Amino acid sequence: MVLRASPFPNGFVAGLHAVGWTLIVPCFWYLDRTIAVCKSTTKERAERQEQECYLHPLKVFFGSIFFFLFFLLTAPMAFLGFLLWAPLQACRRPFSYHRVEPPSAERETNRGFEQTGKASFTFASANLCLLTDGLARFNNLAHTQRRAHEIGQCIAKSVGRAQVVITVESPSSCGPLSPSDSFIPRVSSDPDGGTEGQSQPPGGHGSEPAESSASSDDAADPLTEPSSSQPNYNENSNKQGRSDDEGPDVLLSKRPRQQDEEPWEVSSLFPANIDMLCLEEVFDKRAAKKLTSALQPLFGHILYDVGVYACQPPCRCSSFKFFNSGLFVASRFPVLEAQYHCFPNSRGEDALAAKGLLSTKVLIGQNKKKKKVVGFFNCTHLHAPEGEGKIRCDQLDMVTRWIGDFQTAHKQPDEEVVFDVLCGDFNFDNCSPDDALEQNHPLFEEYRDPCRAEPGKEKPWVIGTLLEQPSLYDDDVSSPEKLQRTLQSEELRKQYISPPVPKEGVPLVYPEAGQPWIGRRIDYVLYRETSISKLCRTELEEVTFITQLAGLTDHIPVGLRLKVMMDSDYDDE
Repeated sequence: MVLRASPFPNGFVAGLHAVGWTLIVPCFWYLDRTIAVCKSTTKERAERQEQECYLHPLKVFFGSIFFFLFFLLTAPMAFLGFLLWAPLQACRRPFSYHRVEPPSAERETNRGFEQTGKASFTFASANLCLLTDGLARFNNLAHTQRRAHEIGQCIAKSVGRAQVVITVESPSSCGPLSPSDSFIPRVSSDPDGGTEGQSQPPGGHGSEPAESSASSDDAADPLTEPSSSQPNYNENSNKQGRSDDEGPDVLLSKRPRQQDEEPWEVSSLFPANIDMLCLEEVFDKRAAKKLTSALQPLFGHILYDVGVYACQPPCRCSSFKFFNSGLFVASRFPVLEAQYHCFPNSRGEDALAAKGLLSTKVLIGQNKKKKKVVGFFNCTHLHAPEGEGKIRCDQLDMVTRWIGDFQTAHKQPDEEVVFDVLCGDFNFDNCSPDDALEQNHPLFEEYRDPCRAEPGKEKPWVIGTLLEQPSLYDDDVSSPEKLQRTLQSEELRKQYISPPVPKEGVPLVYPEAGQPWIGRRIDYVLYRETSISKLCRTELEEVTFITQLAGLTDHIPVGLRLKVMMDSDYDDE
């Protein structure tokens, strides 16, 4: 099955929808500017204090009046547009699909299973807080369109860079370093938090992206010399006593790892050659298009504007939806099937957005027996307000049921499933006493969380992913490299990672004696082994905490790399 690009059944309906939305946009924009001019971020307030600018109150007063006046003037036109736009939502498919035709079919398939019977897959998840500019400012983030452009460029440059494997031939050799344990020069950052001066990767605009990381292990040479223009990054550096204003320096990972501990790292770049990317809170349509434009050279299949709008039947959504789900999925592999479900039990401000679950089935390639190889990739964003764990547990029940129904309906007998991944912003952690109900949900018996030791207890190497919003622009977290070093220091993490939420009326004792301070990890990448082919074995290769979006979002993205090995000595069923 090939998904159609437009969410509407034909061009006539799509045209009517575009006309209605065009009439709404000016009014919507003036309302957003009315809010934005009245709400400043901590960075903007600090800049005004340094410049001794005393005209801001006048700007707020006259600016709010100006924008509100034009909001009122455009409201009648917006009302007419709404009367045309709202009824058309009943025939809208709940996502848009963008596809870029590859120069060759091999560019969007993986031949690892066909050639060697094994392959590695890299997944990543990030909450970007790309609300309208006025609403994003309540999270201490501004300039949504600018941030969307910078985020897209950051991800594209990182994902498209060359992947390097180094083997050290010496008596003390510990074997090949992982792709993220290799060399890279430091990347400088501009004052706004965006990266500047990065070398253009081979997968950037105007050139072909590097080959997918879902490739056979034998494809890489045992010894590869790193290039100064196509480097990689690692978590810990041996940089000592140098200022951030000095030129690029070469960094080498020397992270100690305990025996039997999962491989993990803190990286200032997204992993090279991500295969599946899930983004949350991409609510703004223009921001979604900017991300699509930046990522399309590397990800040929993108699902965006996911969710429903306006009034929906009670069996699908229970209230009027002003915003979509905010989910955004980018895939290197062709999307064979996609299905979205909206949570019907959202309350409060969360009910204004169509949060839910997006399930996809992607075509990986074929195995040695010429059977199709596919994977399932699921993304969600759960209810946000604290203290409402029952709602999140009900949503986890729905997620489990919807994923099961999707896979039952779309799994074919002539296919081999090699991964089943669930990721997203769950809005609860595994250390807060207030989240005990969600921590014990049966979903974690089906899907494996590599960061979780047991309900209510993280593994000691884990790092929280929710940043404290008031301190997003502090010097310690103002660039990817500084945030990277901050996360590696337990004392600094306490200042910038959100602490656990105590149970109402009970004093918080955290951490327990002898345990490290971790903070709230609410962003997850989980995988399930029971639902994949019985011929496959899964091995965790690496968990990554990513600091590249420092100053651009209030979450720390997470990555996961899996190796899947398929038994070649089997009979056709």
